[in-house]
Amino acid sequence: MSLFDSSEKYGLVSRALHWLMALGFAWMFFTAALHYFADETPITDTLWPTHSIMGFTVFCLGVFRVLWAVINISRRPPSLSTVSGLGHSVLYALMLVIPALALLRTYGSDRPFSYLGIPLMEPTGEKVQWMIDLAGLLHGELGWTLLALVIGHIGMVYAHRKASGAIDVLPRML
Repeated sequence: MSLFDSSEKYGLVSRALHWLMALGFAWMFFTAALHYFADETPITDTLWPTHSIMGFTVFCLGVFRVLWAVINISRRPPSLSTVSGLGHSVLYALMLVIPALALLRTYGSDRPFSYLGIPLMEPTGEKVQWMIDLAGLLHGELGWTLLALVIGHIGMVYAHRKASGAIDVLPRML
């Protein structure tokens, strides 16, 4: 079992990053849905604070995943089509842009941010309205867009498993 990718299969690091991020995104979508559909309930009050911590975790994993993909660019399994490659590029971009927008909103709102007790962002003493507005406009909408794309991604994996003559792509990531 190789750490690096090959033309037939993703390596251990790529697969670990994929599945860890999948779990992180599942949690993010769950807490976002709670916040949207059941705001101001005890379960949401309990779980919503974990959204930003998991978001930053996914962001860090995403940065590492992009760097790892670049390191493995010549070894990775090939995309099945231009559309498939474009879809993966959009997924990667959203994995980074969405949490970056949340950080932008936090900074613009003059709020502190700490990760697992480590202070990463201190208040500056002033709010920056354009940061708040931009991130407020895009963070949630792009998050729901990412959910739709993830559902499509899962659907295409399933379709490739079931369609006759199609390449079964799931074993590449298992």
